[in-house]
Amino acid sequence: MTPEALSHYLHKLVEHKLMLSTMLWGPPGIGKSSIVAQTARNYNLELIDVRLSQLAPTDLRGLPVADNGIARWYPPEFLPREGRGILFLDELNLAPPAMQGIAQQLILDRRVGSYSVPEGWFIWAAGNRKEDRASVFDMPAPLANRFIHLAVEPHLDSFKAYALGQGIHEQILAFLSFRPALLHKLDPQQPAWPSPRSWMIANQLYKIGLDITPVIGAATAAEFAAFVSLYKQLPNVEAILHGRGENIPFPKEPSVRYATTIALTVRSNSVQESLHAFQWISDKASSEWIQLFATDLFRLARSRNELGKLATLAQHDPRLQKMFKDFIAMLESFNNGAA
Repeated sequence: MTPEALSHYLHKLVEHKLMLSTMLWGPPGIGKSSIVAQTARNYNLELIDVRLSQLAPTDLRGLPVADNGIARWYPPEFLPREGRGILFLDELNLAPPAMQGIAQQLILDRRVGSYSVPEGWFIWAAGNRKEDRASVFDMPAPLANRFIHLAVEPHLDSFKAYALGQGIHEQILAFLSFRPALLHKLDPQQPAWPSPRSWMIANQLYKIGLDITPVIGAATAAEFAAFVSLYKQLPNVEAILHGRGENIPFPKEPSVRYATTIALTVRSNSVQESLHAFQWISDKASSEWIQLFATDLFRLARSRNELGKLATLAQHDPRLQKMFKDFIAMLESFNNGAA
């Protein structure tokens, strides 16, 4: 499933209070932990992130302490004792078998030693797959059989929806639209390679003028630099946004077309500017580029809580109205399919 579909699935579990143990599978760097954290924030839940691979069995089970001739287990302080939240066991299958054995009791029975997980707490876990070249251990069959298993893959549209809301640099987003295969490209021979996580780190570096090679790798950084050089060929975006683009043609080079559509989306600072951009691209570009621009525009408007304003403007432009209806239908179809 896509990261967006995973988020919807986890939201449903929380909304319906299904306290079912859930395991998230996927390659490193695609945002599994971030989606869990976002879910916790959305529902005002406490989040306890436990990296089992960094613990010893006694760290989870607790220490035996003599009490009137009886050994009692004193549980660790990081386990929840009250309230509502998500106990997130990250890197579960990176933990050695002995550690997974202790975790199994916690996951299956919601208790370990003398400790019991409070009723208001979800137990979710995450791990990487063997094909991701991660140093993982096989999960015991009894443990695996008690999980809901959700496999998530990198997905450009899901990343764009998230990244637009986070204010990602337009040149990074345009490049990934042009080269979607480089959103996530694991290279086990190199310490740095592109992933949704590393692109968001690269975004922070790029915005202050630092080299992004150390986080996405030399080959990807070289392609990105070549793409950025094409920005000299961009049309006058500011004129288009201010409604003065009638004599400006749509670029012919595909990479510049991607850059232009993203620039028009990201640089629109008002709904009126978005409308001018939509009218220009509708007059100058073919249907696939109009669709690409409109989808990103609606995603950004959604993240800014401006869909209502766009809906009002759509009433005055039949083309925008149709695109808006298609976008809403797409959202409804996604929600129904993920439910």
